[in-house]
Amino acid sequence: MGGTSAKSVLVTGGFGFIGSHLVELLLKKHARVHVVDNLVTSPIDISGYLEQLGHSDRVSYDLCTVKEFFSQNDPPVFDEVYHLASVVGPVGVLKHGGRILQSTVDDGYAVAEYCLKEKAKLCDVSTSEVYGGGRDGYCSEKDSMIIPPKVSIRLEYAVAKLGCEVAMMNMTKVTELDARIVRPFNVAGPRQSPMGGFVLPRFIKQALAGEPLTVYGDGRMIRAFTHVRDVADGIMRTMCCGRRGEAYNMGNPANKITILELAKKVLEVTGSRSEISFVDPKTLWGPLFEEANDKYPDADRAMNELGWRPFYDLHSTICESVEYIRDGRVN
Repeated sequence: MGGTSAKSVLVTGGFGFIGSHLVELLLKKHARVHVVDNLVTSPIDISGYLEQLGHSDRVSYDLCTVKEFFSQNDPPVFDEVYHLASVVGPVGVLKHGGRILQSTVDDGYAVAEYCLKEKAKLCDVSTSEVYGGGRDGYCSEKDSMIIPPKVSIRLEYAVAKLGCEVAMMNMTKVTELDARIVRPFNVAGPRQSPMGGFVLPRFIKQALAGEPLTVYGDGRMIRAFTHVRDVADGIMRTMCCGRRGEAYNMGNPANKITILELAKKVLEVTGSRSEISFVDPKTLWGPLFEEANDKYPDADRAMNELGWRPFYDLHSTICESVEYIRDGRVN
């Protein structure tokens, strides 16, 4: 990280899927890391994770909400704040309907106001959902954000994240807030749990159990899966090199694939004889479930401005996920 003393870094949601990998990477760069997480969506065993890290002298944590943490009379001073804390997942968000906007905005303002007061650099991790599908799935930072006419819980999540982005960007124009935004695309890899409704770990668990792989609809939905360690690297690069008040797509266009093709690749990697079953997801998750639009990223801005290059292809991402789940380390 440079300098003679380690940077002091706060990671909200640091025990989550992306956050835990980011914490690992920050420690490798010799930072002192404090995690704030209420464990609502955490997919890991904290004690085992901390033991694995082996950097107990440089890791501390508070198990509480972001709002609770910043409500302290005298919160610690950090050089950088990575804001990842959020409800997450196409299924995981359903039970929070009507409250996602409130919690997301409250947390976003708490983080931004802290960073403004303490002159800390801020990286807000948003979502590719803000694009609403982009241009037939293709999403560039230059594109308009699309708000579909049908109101859904998934839309509340997207609008909440977009609202925080806009507020933070505007704050950089009228205050000294030093903030930038990351929009991840379909992050996958070790530690991801199927509990939030994520497709790759769901397919893997089904394949390993010899159960049918449940493909929603006709399986033609387009995604571009990005390894979680590539995303964590991109988030750090955004903090370091990203322009103040700008947003960066973080996704691997080379891993573009349909969901049906993904299911077939999982069967190939696992050697499973499971069948593929085409289902209506609403029969599994209820009428509030909504599938995402096609989406894959234009990642040129991150590559050109940050020097970011995704390292993991889709095959290695699937293989690492299979190994992690096969070892029984996921719920």
